[in-house]
Amino acid sequence: MPETPTEQHTEQISEPLSPQPDSAFPFASRFIAVNGHNIHYVEQGSGQPVLFIHGCPTSSYLWRNIIPFVSSSQRAIAFDLIAMGQSDKPAQAQDFAANYLILEGLIELLQLDNVTLVLHDWGAALGFEYARNHPDQVKAIAFMEGVLPPMFPQPSYAAMGEEMGELFKAYRDPVQGVELLVNQHVFIEKTLPHFIQRPLAQQAWHKYRAPFINKADRTALLVWPKELPIAGEPASNVQLMANIEQFMGESEHPMLLIYANPGTLIPPQMLPWYQARIQNLTIAYAGQGTHFIQEDQPALIGQAIANWLAAC
Repeated sequence: MPETPTEQHTEQISEPLSPQPDSAFPFASRFIAVNGHNIHYVEQGSGQPVLFIHGCPTSSYLWRNIIPFVSSSQRAIAFDLIAMGQSDKPAQAQDFAANYLILEGLIELLQLDNVTLVLHDWGAALGFEYARNHPDQVKAIAFMEGVLPPMFPQPSYAAMGEEMGELFKAYRDPVQGVELLVNQHVFIEKTLPHFIQRPLAQQAWHKYRAPFINKADRTALLVWPKELPIAGEPASNVQLMANIEQFMGESEHPMLLIYANPGTLIPPQMLPWYQARIQNLTIAYAGQGTHFIQEDQPALIGQAIANWLAAC
């Protein structure tokens, strides 16, 4: 167990894996047209808006057991990124820039003023970029296991370690990437379970697999690995990470960093990096988990967010 950081705004929430999460998704589906695409979202509760943003290869389903902790006092909204979940799956690849425009449009159309962002994986990069560009629209930011500095950008594949570096080099290869991510469907069949520390219930497996049953619908699974800034490419996302790091250092927004042990993208040893840069930071420890910690510790994550929202 890593030492608990001594930062003033640190909350320790430590216990073993919570009971098996509920696999049901008890929310009515809604759709909204954003930039010519139907975007799926769910909404529960009333009050100040809280927007949950997922990453790859998940959907709003990832937040199912966390939303109730927030919706008891806030307006909780979770949507599916374009080409994922129940949102439209256009044949044309939707890169970070296209996803960002969807996020901007969604927030505008839903009239989410003074919104709190809850972020994971690529959703973290999207959310921080939105907050950087629209600081007056954002009340606060909670994030966990995000595609963010200092993990990214990576200077080279070798810097990622032999196994991980070779894997992402293969994912980004035009031939091997299609074989692995489309034909073998490794993101759902292997990567997802590898980074969850409990067996997924069959209903949960069905929900995660359902958006990508057809190979033609797996475009997003090909796109997101290529968007990771590695070895200087794509240059736009190298700059994105630099912009986010600068924003972290300048922002006065309340922020909540939820981490797990051992973690993956934000392991415990990275906490001092965030503490040194973010002025108004609360840190909450959510116990055992790697990357998809919402499947391992939903109750602890939900309670940490609820406690922090009440204090914001």
